[in-house]
Amino acid sequence: MFSFGQRAIIACGRGSDRMAATGGKLLASMEFPWDRLGQRPYHEHTGENICPSMVRGIDYLRDPRLNKELLDDDFYIGNRHERVTGQEYDDFIDEFMQAVVRRYGQNTLIQFEDFGNHNAFRFLDKYRGQYCTFNDDIQGTASVAVAGVLAALRETKTKLSDHRFLFQGAGEASIGIANLIVMAMADEGISESDARSKIYLRDSKGLIVKDRPSGGVTGHKVSFQKDLPPLESLEEIVKSVKPTVLIGAAAIGGVFTESILKDMASYNDRPIIFALSNPTSKAECTAEEAYKYTDGRAVFASGSPFDPVQVKGRTLYPGQGNNAYIFPGVSLGVICTGIHHIQDDLFLMAAKALADMVTDKDLSSGRLYPPLSDIRKCSLQIATYIAEHAYKTGIASTYPEPKDKRAFIEKQAYDFDYDKISAIPKTWDWPKVSRP
Repeated sequence: MFSFGQRAIIACGRGSDRMAATGGKLLASMEFPWDRLGQRPYHEHTGENICPSMVRGIDYLRDPRLNKELLDDDFYIGNRHERVTGQEYDDFIDEFMQAVVRRYGQNTLIQFEDFGNHNAFRFLDKYRGQYCTFNDDIQGTASVAVAGVLAALRETKTKLSDHRFLFQGAGEASIGIANLIVMAMADEGISESDARSKIYLRDSKGLIVKDRPSGGVTGHKVSFQKDLPPLESLEEIVKSVKPTVLIGAAAIGGVFTESILKDMASYNDRPIIFALSNPTSKAECTAEEAYKYTDGRAVFASGSPFDPVQVKGRTLYPGQGNNAYIFPGVSLGVICTGIHHIQDDLFLMAAKALADMVTDKDLSSGRLYPPLSDIRKCSLQIATYIAEHAYKTGIASTYPEPKDKRAFIEKQAYDFDYDKISAIPKTWDWPKVSRP
């Protein structure tokens, strides 16, 4: 938790729904110091780390999908029962939300992280009008992706509404990005239905279409379903849709094949290709592959870091879309201005603020995002954008309204550089000691 005056920001742990068995085992193998949990962290016989279960999030080791031996281990420090589901789970989340605001106040900002699709959207819909809350996987990911797309438009010299978007994946990240793109297109003056008609999604059963024989078109996917024949493979969907923008967010490594990338290059002078999945092993393609198979014409961004790539005598530095560009600035703006409920327009504003920080020099070197070293500047810029909007639209509750909003926000932000204000000298003289 980080305190800002009388308000607090709390991350609502991790729902851990998105951690499959391998993810849970990976976390269970992470090393945690002895004193982090106050007991020995390694199994005396196997040497494996077996008790990080309560470090963060809603205890993922209780998930019956995971290795039950971990739950039964002598060193497991949680309650020994499988993870609850259904109404009992919902009641627990309700109790948590109520307890947070009872302890820290109604203005507490609660951030949801790593809740699976079946929980993420419904909790966001349920709580966004009752609490000061957002879901980083849906809204934060959407904002940073849309920021990259907006920056890419400067390279392609086009508008959002000029493009056709194809998503590899139809989970919370893809749906969140798609919905924010719809909102951004509406700002350009086109209708919501026309905007949605330009967005195609593919899930594990194929293209999202009406009356799909394999089913699975439910929830938030429905608003993007198309009146087209069912198609399963990504390659045949690309050939049919001929997208101008290809976005991957389903953690299926290598799915943007040589053939698909070459097809994208054949349909577009500057194909926009976002391989947003992480870690690197799950990236839809590498930066080198994106540039190589599009003859160096791709406008590329990724969710994982990639080394610079030499392309026709130029060195391109692939941009990494990291949520850290977005959620600190949004949170800072919300907290400083006293916004009670966080709507999607704040994340669109954050995307525009971030895109505006991308310089022509950044674009010429292949970057669609500012350097990560400028993250504090990005957060301050986003928070200032949000503050201006909050007072203009009347959603701020911090009064009197500061005249210089940027300066006001700077004063609220934590500054770890004590040298500017410390009264302690940087050096000390040895005291004179009298000798007998």
